[in-house]
Amino acid sequence: MSVAEPADGDVPVLTQVFEDLPVEAPATPPAPAEPAALVDQDALDALADQLERGLLERLGPEIDRATARALNGVRAELTVSVMQIVRESVTAAVAQALRGQKKG
Repeated sequence: MSVAEPADGDVPVLTQVFEDLPVEAPATPPAPAEPAALVDQDALDALADQLERGLLERLGPEIDRATARALNGVRAELTVSVMQIVRESVTAAVAQALRGQKKG
């Protein structure tokens, strides 16, 4: 007797076994739960705090550099503007003083 030939002729083949199985309706997945029902507010607040700290840790130095660059630019522009205003004011004051001396 070989392995390929069963001793008993009544051994079913796979297709017969499959056909004999009862047909079941496919299982319907459960309805998804509302996100708010899965996570409570305290957990969301804790997560938000962790995200904020993480972002500030990573972005804080870059924000500081960008702010410093912007501040230095504004400071340079302001210095130029103040120097120009002072020069114009001194020029106007000297011109006025010279006009007063010529009249008197």
